[in-house]
Amino acid sequence: MIRQPLPEALWLMALHETKGIGWQSLYSLVRIVSRQQIPYGRLFGMTEREWTALGADGKSAAAAGQLNIGRAHDRALELEKLGIEPISFYDDAYPTLMKETAKPPWILYTVGRRELLHEFGIAIVGTRAPTSYGKIVCERIAGSLAEQGVCLVSGMARGIDGCCHREALKRGGATIAVLGAGPDIAYPPEHRQLHRDIAEQGLIVSEFPPGTRPSPGLFPLRNRIIAGLSRGVLIVEAAEKSGSLITADYALEACRDVFAVPGPVTSPKSAGTFELIKNGAKPCGSADHILEEYAHLFIPSAQRPAKKERHEKLTKEERKIYVILEQGDASIDELQRKTSWDFGLLHSVLLSLIIKSQVRSLSGAVYTWVGEPNG
Repeated sequence: MIRQPLPEALWLMALHETKGIGWQSLYSLVRIVSRQQIPYGRLFGMTEREWTALGADGKSAAAAGQLNIGRAHDRALELEKLGIEPISFYDDAYPTLMKETAKPPWILYTVGRRELLHEFGIAIVGTRAPTSYGKIVCERIAGSLAEQGVCLVSGMARGIDGCCHREALKRGGATIAVLGAGPDIAYPPEHRQLHRDIAEQGLIVSEFPPGTRPSPGLFPLRNRIIAGLSRGVLIVEAAEKSGSLITADYALEACRDVFAVPGPVTSPKSAGTFELIKNGAKPCGSADHILEEYAHLFIPSAQRPAKKERHEKLTKEERKIYVILEQGDASIDELQRKTSWDFGLLHSVLLSLIIKSQVRSLSGAVYTWVGEPNG
């Protein structure tokens, strides 16, 4: 059952889907809401004049002043019927890594296993027309990463992207496809079955509302999400002006690692990767060349200790803390704000989790999750 969005999520989605309102306009409105401490329950009732008085520009004020909460709820129900779950920037399910980028999407439309947004992810992208060498290397590295528990992120394009997704599915691994169209649009058309397979076994993600057709201007925006969801980006084959290099640029901008597969200097398909390596990208010929960079963050599946046969069940309140802490460590003030519990209840739940060895207290009244999500 897909959850109904909170008022702030409905408001963001309604504006996000308003023609002429882009990322920057929404950012300006969000700043006004934050600065004026406007309750989210009031946002649908404010007039254009009120928004203008608070400093919104004409177009933004007109759009915000015409929103209708009834239509927004209808839209949420429509998405639910399509099996599409929107995740807003304010949602606890929103990926923490994405929030660390320069322009995180206000809304992510998802189909499938949204928990993958919080898995350890590596992006693999490259040319749409790979050589046989590129295909073989992609299959080897993607397959090995998938088998070791890495979630593979790519753009479901022809060539290397499709190879990456297929290899993850073939090895029983996790994969996220970030689309340059609406989440319901399979592009290219020959990837319809791949689209269905990822929706069932992995996760489809898009910044664009359902029904949005692919266009050249959307793919660079899609590339920033690929980079934003990943710890590092591997470029397998890329020509000198390949779109894959845009993903590498976004990765560097977000302080993510960039890896590149060395190729023959005589191959035009390796000209882009050669430049990346020359400018500091790490040469990569195997999954180990990637994973050795994350030994402090990621333990391959084969090296993880077997799960205990018996686990103490978590209560509803304890699972709520789990959902918050799985996105990263949080202070007691953050936990209180996100749960809206009184201090006594929060303290008792945290104490119970510490006794169950599910949570550990760090310095500065910060808590981290160390157990398994059971119950």
